[in-house]
Amino acid sequence: MSIHHCFHKPISMGKYRIEPCSRALPNGAYGAQVSVASGHGSASTDRVMRFVPEFATPAAASQYALDEGVLWVERQTTKPILF
Repeated sequence: MSIHHCFHKPISMGKYRIEPCSRALPNGAYGAQVSVASGHGSASTDRVMRFVPEFATPAAASQYALDEGVLWVERQTTKPILF
């Protein structure tokens, strides 16, 4: 069982809700993870991503997760350029 630290409140970007957290690793470092949810009820989805880099503090891991979650949403909402 890992302990999760959530230093940032969830943020909304359009239809997406981004909730970053960090988790304590066995070696004393912290890992980053982010939940990106959208939709409501039976039409809801929740993508949880865990990242490889390790961090010295839970706040640093949580900030990294937030940044990555925002980037993921931006990539999903950007219209592709057609040639």
